[in-house]
Amino acid sequence: MAKKKQRLTTDAEAEAEVNSDDSHPKKKKLKKNKKKTNDIPTVSIAVPASIIDNVQTLEIATRLAGQIARAATIFRINEVVVFDNRRNADKDNTVADNSVEESSSDFLMRILQYLETPQYLRRALFPKHNSLRLAGMLPPLDAPHHLRKHEWGPYREGVTIKERHSNSGATLVDVGLFKHVVVDQILEPGKRVTVAMGANRNLDSDLPREVVSSSTPREDGAYWGYQVRYAHNISSVFNDCTYKGGYDYVIGTSEHGQIIKSSDLEIPSFRHLLITFGGLAGLEESIEEDDNYKGKNAQEVFNIYLNTCPHQGSRTIRTEEAILISLQYFQEPINRALLA
Repeated sequence: MAKKKQRLTTDAEAEAEVNSDDSHPKKKKLKKNKKKTNDIPTVSIAVPASIIDNVQTLEIATRLAGQIARAATIFRINEVVVFDNRRNADKDNTVADNSVEESSSDFLMRILQYLETPQYLRRALFPKHNSLRLAGMLPPLDAPHHLRKHEWGPYREGVTIKERHSNSGATLVDVGLFKHVVVDQILEPGKRVTVAMGANRNLDSDLPREVVSSSTPREDGAYWGYQVRYAHNISSVFNDCTYKGGYDYVIGTSEHGQIIKSSDLEIPSFRHLLITFGGLAGLEESIEEDDNYKGKNAQEVFNIYLNTCPHQGSRTIRTEEAILISLQYFQEPINRALLA
């Protein structure tokens, strides 16, 4: 039987903890960045954890999670919400592998977070775990924040280390280069941070770099990976949204949805868009299983309910396939909405 679920820490929660010192002189600057970030539209996807229950081996489950991570990165998704769409989901084993004892949602979140993390940070941020045994066989995301050792960028992801700098008011950060960089801030070791590298490429100078919000690269137009969030049912996907004001446009995908050509679909201007996918029995089952939606049908829950692949040759489209199909379908309508 699976162990009791313990929610994994999200990137947003870790960032809030790193930047929680109100006394720091850069606090005002971070607040300004946050205000600016609120104006940047985001696109989220919600996927059911039950898709992991339907596979027989750890290898297949790992590959499935890897497909979702790749799709999210290719289409520049900002947030992946993993939701439990069955009652008593914690009682189900993840896959047919006795060495993996965690819920389907925790397994999926762990793989998604692991793959989103730059390779040079994984050993420091992810202890050995049975669920990650086969993650090394997955193709890398090759996202913009997954910089190689010889590459220089305006920002790099890093992890704070135990070793202290000679300056007692500074912290050393491993950003995946041949030498650790210095940030002029005292931070707890083992925290993932985003570092503004500046123009000076001389790592021997001990020039202090600056820790910034993980959303700052997005303000400069870069795609900087996705965050992962857990929701215990589908209503929590909407109600527990971490964005200020929540999602202002919510799309459901289903073979029972409306059929509209991608070229004819009009998505209104949005701040936070959510695209939701169902499991084997579709979103209809997820809504029926949610006590908060008693008496409601799927069309009432979403702003629009769409069939993104109306002429399918197979009787069924797997969720990981639906994600790729749908994100391609929504690409141009989303771009039109952003330019409106």
